[in-house]
Amino acid sequence: MSKISRRQFVAGSLGTGVMMSLPASSLRASRHMSANDSINVGFISCGSRAGQLAKQFSSVNGVNITGLCDPDSSRVDRMSREYNKAEGWADMRALCDSDNVDVAVVATCNHWHCLGAIRAMESGKDVYVEKPLSHSQWEGEQTVAASRKYDRICQIGTQQRSDPMQEQVKQLLHEDKAIGKLKACRVNRFGVRASIGKRETPLSVDKNIAYDLWLGPAQDKPIFRKSLHYDWHWDWNTGSGEMGNWGVHVLDDVRNNVFLDKVTLPQKIFGGGGRVVWNDAGDTPNVHFVYFDTGGIPVVIGLSNLPSAPGGKKSAPHPGPGSGYIVYGEGGYYHGQRGRGAAYDNDGKLIKEFRGNSGNGLHQKNFLDAVRERDRSKQNAEVEVGHHSTGWCNLANIAFQCGDQFSSDQAKEIDIAQWSTLMNEMKAHTSVHGIEMESDQIRLSPMMELNPESGRFIGKESKRANGFIKREYRAGYEVPELV
Repeated sequence: MSKISRRQFVAGSLGTGVMMSLPASSLRASRHMSANDSINVGFISCGSRAGQLAKQFSSVNGVNITGLCDPDSSRVDRMSREYNKAEGWADMRALCDSDNVDVAVVATCNHWHCLGAIRAMESGKDVYVEKPLSHSQWEGEQTVAASRKYDRICQIGTQQRSDPMQEQVKQLLHEDKAIGKLKACRVNRFGVRASIGKRETPLSVDKNIAYDLWLGPAQDKPIFRKSLHYDWHWDWNTGSGEMGNWGVHVLDDVRNNVFLDKVTLPQKIFGGGGRVVWNDAGDTPNVHFVYFDTGGIPVVIGLSNLPSAPGGKKSAPHPGPGSGYIVYGEGGYYHGQRGRGAAYDNDGKLIKEFRGNSGNGLHQKNFLDAVRERDRSKQNAEVEVGHHSTGWCNLANIAFQCGDQFSSDQAKEIDIAQWSTLMNEMKAHTSVHGIEMESDQIRLSPMMELNPESGRFIGKESKRANGFIKREYRAGYEVPELV
């Protein structure tokens, strides 16, 4: 691809005010493909994650990278150096219009995931969309509906699902019953991050970026962080915090391996946290803790981006993997994380150890196999599966957003050992940083009840909580209501 001129790039971003609806005649016909048929793949976003995915897709036989799209022209130029036969655009609608793209890979900021996926499916493309599926629960429902309406294959980027190790873990837990009856589950994401800073004046967006396209469905608000890219994760307007960034991977593992996907959404949610210490421009929590009542095995999750001590590099003390989960059984426990796991008896003696490959490459091949066969039952992370796993994260974030000042007495209403342990850990962790849990810096929600069938909150706290189910979309970038 020749380098895109500034004029060509910006021209691709004009006329963005109307959501495109394509006539039925423009939709690509579904067709069965042989294993030898080539598939043309286009990327919606050319950031670092897209670069990783492009390598993984390229490792699958018969894949051609034919399209590159990003509102930041410098990113398109950079990625085109490696994929120089691909055509480049600023506006994803141009990629969706292209007859030279069969599959769209959506690796944008979270706030674009659903609208990007729906636009691509409406245009006749099959879609691989990065996790989390949605920025809010309602738009995830519309994305599942789009897959059904347009009969498109849509896969979510929770790649551990394609690691062969996962089937072995499920056999250990549910067929062999190696640790006995499953009693509870603890989920962790403890990984140190840094402040994103706070500017005194709004960030000036680089001239290479078609900012209206970058914003898309998000509200046009001044940005006071230091960097536009990546740190959008920690702004509710565009991101989902650490819960949607890493939490979705480990919670998806729990839904897959512990619940065998039989639990779609929890029945009750109770949680809180805070964004503390940094005094930066972010508003998502850097300390987050949540209890999920599933009607069976209880699940708690603890997340922190703070070090174990001020100025330190190690994460806070915690049981089990730093990014993973512990399943507690009557006769032992299992530690699971990306690419490996181990089961122990109650005396700490190793029962069995697992080694995997994280699913990279295999997950993309699994998706493309389903595309070739036009069979979504072949998928390891079909869009509805991804919607449910993302839902746990969306609900956890709603609990934080609905929280009031933390109360120890209120927290003690959950009488489960794993929750009590987590609360004690969080109290010690925040105290080291000079933060008291019972302060206006830490929130705790009321117990919030959900109807898993409708995906809506019920009861006395429902009005406030349901206000977060659907975001407010910027004019011209509305997610269409399909269900």
